[in-house]
Amino acid sequence: MESIIALACLDALAQEHRLNLFRLLVQAGDAGLSVGELGQATGLPGATLTNHLHILRRAGLVSDERRGRVIQCTANYTQMNELLGYLTENCCAGLSSSADCQPAAVCKPRRRTS
Repeated sequence: MESIIALACLDALAQEHRLNLFRLLVQAGDAGLSVGELGQATGLPGATLTNHLHILRRAGLVSDERRGRVIQCTANYTQMNELLGYLTENCCAGLSSSADCQPAAVCKPRRRTS
């Protein structure tokens, strides 16, 4: 990941509502949540919610898909894992043993059960 992309991701997440939205989408797994569900969960007005989702989309952290009349949003786990990797890639520098370093695990979306 390039530093400019990492900065865009960190900038997008450096706001309470956007961080909360992203965490909700990560918790939702690969099925994601509709914009309506996100609005209910957060209590954000529609225009505010839309603005926050646009910022997360531009950073590549969230994607959406229209399903009829519903817009379904999902977390981009690849982008999230690349950001985590970028932030931790040098965590073991200077250690004598790789056993002393515990790199971050790769997150995989869970499947939502019916």
